[in-house]
Amino acid sequence: MATVIDMPKLSDTMEEGTIAKWNINEGDKVEAGDIVAEVETDKATMDLEAFDGGTVLKILVEEGDTVPLGEKLAILGEEGEDISDLIGSEDSGSDDTDSDKPKSDDSDSNDSDSDESDEEGTSGKDKKKESKDDKNESKDEKKESGKNFDPLFGDLKEGKKGGNGKQDDSDGRVKASPLARKMAEEKGIDVSRVKGSGPQGRVVKADVESFKEEDAKAKPEADKEDAKAKKTPAQPAVTGTSLQEDKEIKVSQMRKIIGKRLAESKFTSPHFYETVDIDMKKAMEVRTALNEISDVKISFNDLVVKACAIALRQNPWVNSSWMGDVIRMHGDVHVAVAVAVDEGLLTPVIRHADQKGLRDISIETKDFAERARDKKLQPEDWEGSTFTVSNLGMYGIEEFTAIINPPNAAILAIGAIRDVPVVEDGQVVPGKRMKVTMSSDHRVVDGAKAAEFLNTVRTLLQNPASMLL
Repeated sequence: MATVIDMPKLSDTMEEGTIAKWNINEGDKVEAGDIVAEVETDKATMDLEAFDGGTVLKILVEEGDTVPLGEKLAILGEEGEDISDLIGSEDSGSDDTDSDKPKSDDSDSNDSDSDESDEEGTSGKDKKKESKDDKNESKDEKKESGKNFDPLFGDLKEGKKGGNGKQDDSDGRVKASPLARKMAEEKGIDVSRVKGSGPQGRVVKADVESFKEEDAKAKPEADKEDAKAKKTPAQPAVTGTSLQEDKEIKVSQMRKIIGKRLAESKFTSPHFYETVDIDMKKAMEVRTALNEISDVKISFNDLVVKACAIALRQNPWVNSSWMGDVIRMHGDVHVAVAVAVDEGLLTPVIRHADQKGLRDISIETKDFAERARDKKLQPEDWEGSTFTVSNLGMYGIEEFTAIINPPNAAILAIGAIRDVPVVEDGQVVPGKRMKVTMSSDHRVVDGAKAAEFLNTVRTLLQNPASMLL
């Protein structure tokens, strides 16, 4: 009996997946447990296993296609087995035709010679005919404007000018509705002398009715003034030259989910921000001393993670999450560390960070960063954080604000360590300062509680030896 391989849920936040690579072809034999495909999720590229064995009868999704959870990917079964009932929904409905669609009737777009009565007793008919003429004019305008449409500004470019300053048709004729031409002919009026009030100077019925000979005489001077006013502006001596073509990059599953989650966080959680400036002189001295005796190099980020972990234990409101009806105050301290990858940002988690030393934190962080860039992180590596740190100091960024990583109640943005003059004992001396800014969810963390947390972090980093006790 045929079985279906469908898109599984490979992470807690996954809503759809992309087939990065098929490891099978139609006709191949597959055993239960075989890796049949690589699936790109919102966090990493993961292996897709077959739960049943059989022959690959049909592959329904191409490499690079994105499909929602539960969507059919492939069908396994016995060779020659009828699977039309399983793939029927995929193949049907794709050959839509236009036979049942109403076709637009453009036959009236060339209507210019129909007999139209202008007697007062048939005003109702006139209105209908005028309405028809207006529609025809609109159609004509669209046709005529197709060649002159400016894709940058959306306006009609300047075309040929007739003697009256109006736009001419491509054949040199003055633009005028069929009804206006007929009326002008009946009244003995040269339609080229009538100033049009329609789109792009088109002459319509009302223009012919209101035409006066003295207006025509005054027109040449007015045309001169218009021409002067519309004089082409000066052009730059040098224009830019395109060096490269525009390039469109397909949005990855990771980038889609990052965009969705951050948008939800920013516009759902009421963010507020607090910044402190920390004296990092002693932290730099301690780090130098530790790296002289340690087989693992300690980074400033490791010091910050450790300080935050201790501060979270002392300030439990920051180590919490908004759950709608309740606020969950977490018993454990799990600090996520933002890692930049090509597709965006991943946040692997240092679990029980308050109980770990700087050496262990450093080892885990380096391992996570390497596996994140190789797309080898597993769901358990990024789930369950209670707080997040994001460090851009290595890029020379002095200060920034970060968007909260849900369901955390806060995130700490770490800036670069700066060389600044400071006053000590009445003397100006060289100093080392680092700004950190915390974004907090005001539904959980009040301003005073955020300030207490930041003061704890500052005290720990300015007295780093206390973190080693």
